[in-house]
Amino acid sequence: MKIGVVGTGYVGLVAAACFAENGNEVVGVDIDEAKIQALREGRIPIYEPGLAEIVVHNVGEGRLRFTTDIDDAVRQSDILFIAVGTPQDEDGSADLQYVLKAAEQIGDAMNGPKIVVNKSTVPVGTAAKVKATIESRTKHAVSVVSNPEFLKEGAAIDDFLKPDRVVIETSDPATEAAMRELYEPFVRSGKPILCMDNVSAELTKYASNAMLALRISFMNEIANLCDATGADVESVRRGVASDSRIGGAFLYPGLGYGGSCFPKDVKAIEHTSREFGAPMEIVAAVERVNARQKTIMLPRIEKALGGLSGKKVAVWGVAFKPRTDDIREAPALFLIEGLLAKGAAVSAFDPKAMDHAKRVLPPAVHWAKNAYETLSGADALLLATEWNEFREPDFAKVRSLMRRPVIFDGRNIYNPKTVRAHGFEYVGIGRR
Repeated sequence: MKIGVVGTGYVGLVAAACFAENGNEVVGVDIDEAKIQALREGRIPIYEPGLAEIVVHNVGEGRLRFTTDIDDAVRQSDILFIAVGTPQDEDGSADLQYVLKAAEQIGDAMNGPKIVVNKSTVPVGTAAKVKATIESRTKHAVSVVSNPEFLKEGAAIDDFLKPDRVVIETSDPATEAAMRELYEPFVRSGKPILCMDNVSAELTKYASNAMLALRISFMNEIANLCDATGADVESVRRGVASDSRIGGAFLYPGLGYGGSCFPKDVKAIEHTSREFGAPMEIVAAVERVNARQKTIMLPRIEKALGGLSGKKVAVWGVAFKPRTDDIREAPALFLIEGLLAKGAAVSAFDPKAMDHAKRVLPPAVHWAKNAYETLSGADALLLATEWNEFREPDFAKVRSLMRRPVIFDGRNIYNPKTVRAHGFEYVGIGRR
């Protein structure tokens, strides 16, 4: 199939690369000329495992190209995906200006019937707005489909190529057949293609992310209760996760969730619920719990060190999760700013996200060349992102470099007994 993808950000670039990987002719469109030129040269603007290899391979094979000319992309494509940003407005709602601008441009350039697919995360009613926008600018027939993405940063390629499910909306049999044909190669393992109405498809994405965010926040509250009662959250977690009705996914306590999806989507669905007169009290509570969780370790560090003024804290990890360079809403950012505000010196390291973090954090942060360099003369080590390379450090070396052997494990990746056996004071989230 001939496919156009409007927007070469995280979702758009992954989608374009994966569609090309399955043999389709794909053109990615973006207004950013520098980004397009970089992509043509095989330089990828984001870190996502496996993405660069797929982009370079398919560009080389001639199945994937990039352009700033949306008119050409529209004319050359049978199916057009809108994968532009939907930033959050001050009231928590999704800003649709980029989605509707893309719809206008598609409508202006149409040279025949097209299928237009909303891949961006959008609120209820967006498909109707996109369809109306396009139809106001063309006489050609257009079918608008909602097709939300369910990608996890750090595993996006596998998630796209081998999805748990594909959600599409269309009331037109011919459009449904075309979308099924496009996605059939991705679901040969038997995973479902779920067809539903537009409103349900749009709400499914928000509902999925809100549910996952709820599980994380619930487990964080259980961990805090464990701290108060003396229970061990890892024992509790295993006990809960062993229930087949619950399972273990997204039940790991820590410093709270961040990234581009959960914070924005939780706020968006909560805004939608209020807009339609069906307020979601649980979702509103999830947002409050997460905001609190991001800073919960700060007073513990301050108490353990007898104040923070003049103290040095080493921070391992600034990305919101491992296997990505995304720092949006990352708990580490809140903690580092809090440490600096209380007079602490901060030395930090992250395998992939430091360049982004340098742009938003104060210049007082010392950025180390590796994890061990952060530790020289440190009064405490704060583990903020669970990168694999942090999981089994040389604890003897860590202790020898630090002024005071204290580890604050914000992701519960260390065994408290093991850490204490090496002579450290250990503070986790709900661990004992």
